[in-house]
Amino acid sequence: MSQMIDFTLPSCQPGRTLHAFRCVPEGEVRAVLQLSHGMVEFIDRYKPLAENLAARGILVTGNDHLGHGGSIRTKEDYGYFGEPDGNRAVLEDLHAVTTLTKQLYPGVPYFLLGHSMGSFYARQYLCEWGDELDGAIIMGTGYQPKALVQLARTICRVLAVFHGWHYRSKLVARLSFLGYNKGLEGRTAHDWLNRDPVEVDRYRADERCTFIFTLNAYYSMFSGILRLYDPALLARVPKDLPMLFLAGDADPVGEQGAGVKRAVKSLLDAGVKNIEVKLYPSARHELLVELNREEVFADIGDWLERRL
Repeated sequence: MSQMIDFTLPSCQPGRTLHAFRCVPEGEVRAVLQLSHGMVEFIDRYKPLAENLAARGILVTGNDHLGHGGSIRTKEDYGYFGEPDGNRAVLEDLHAVTTLTKQLYPGVPYFLLGHSMGSFYARQYLCEWGDELDGAIIMGTGYQPKALVQLARTICRVLAVFHGWHYRSKLVARLSFLGYNKGLEGRTAHDWLNRDPVEVDRYRADERCTFIFTLNAYYSMFSGILRLYDPALLARVPKDLPMLFLAGDADPVGEQGAGVKRAVKSLLDAGVKNIEVKLYPSARHELLVELNREEVFADIGDWLERRL
């Protein structure tokens, strides 16, 4: 049996604390997988994956980003990263978890998995600290038109002048998720997330999955995404770092695979050589709670084992 440990660590934002977990396998720890979760969700949703991988001797750890899950002081913090640079704060916090985990498990192969918004942070992480990793899994990612991201970021800055950075704008939220449910309309506005109605309903019923991002968090996230269009930044990703891109071919975030392929091409153009891609037929955005989640868990575990 694996051991599930919940713990806290200080954020790089003064006075803020991060909630995190560590799922420790019985016996030898063969590898570590660190998680970077998506927007408007929380890290405990990844515990089933962690327990699955622990059976293979892989330790899984991850934190709630600022403004998410247990990394809040009050509900006002939901969807608020921090100032002056919320994008940097989320990145530095991810790296703090790496540093802590490597102190506890020195010399063990170390991997990073990022989903959705967390995939954009994982991709930035590779540019900053990729040489500390033995591989990365990028899940549910995309490659939005640069002009659209720039426009959305500008709208955030303008609205913040009038309303402040804590303001929650329905306009920006609508822009961000524009058309995601198109062609997947069913019972709810969240059917694009996955095909399992039980999981969609569980998501909709949880206050940790239903808040609206503040202007600060949207501006920070868009700023981070814009960095990924910079060839000079992407050139800092280690060329031989093994990477696995996973997505559903019905995931609107990845434009049904087209955006995923553009993200991969941006890294290939930067000289990264070892990239595998798998698109799951008919699967939507949240692969870890999708109908084919067991297949996804197995693919993640098999890929990690092949790297050991």
